Amino acid sequence: MLKLYGGKRSRANIVRWYLEEINLPYEFVLLDMQSGAHLQADFLKINPMGKVPAIVDGDFVLWESGAILLYLAEKTGSLPNNLAEKAKLTQWVLFANSTFSNGLFLEASRERETPRLLAGLEQVLGDRDYLMGAEFSVADVAVGSVLSFAVQMVKTDLAPYAHVSGYVQKLGERPACHKAMS
Repeated sequence: MLKLYGGKRSRANIVRWYLEEINLPYEFVLLDMQSGAHLQADFLKINPMGKVPAIVDGDFVLWESGAILLYLAEKTGSLPNNLAEKAKLTQWVLFANSTFSNGLFLEASRERETPRLLAGLEQVLGDRDYLMGAEFSVADVAVGSVLSFAVQMVKTDLAPYAHVSGYVQKLGERPACHKAMS
């Protein structure tokens, strides 16, 4: 059975959300981050960077939430077969982990980047239900979790962005999201 390693309030919840969405059985291994369990030799064999999340799937080990999401989507046949669509989906996952997270969470750039990034996302969501169109995908888990964390942790105001705000609300109502993120 796949093992997911994470802390209480960590990016492991992003992976948990997707695992719940795809109904893939897993064991959640809760590491006590406060006591430094993620820095102990046993875990450093899994992720030498000492960060969570990480998964062990049989003999296969992988860390970094975006890489794990894409692996799980591929494993379960949830990635598009069309190369261009697969690239767009990958773009959203990488955007969430890099550009979007940095723009919303890094204090030095937050004030400048947040309005620009949210305005762009507002435009994208203006004509579709989900990032890839009418269907929910792993891209929505990646971007939606960053938005959720931004609202909770840095009190990002989504009120000026009706489509983004509605999107976050719609994602939060998904049973898998509610189960993993609460």
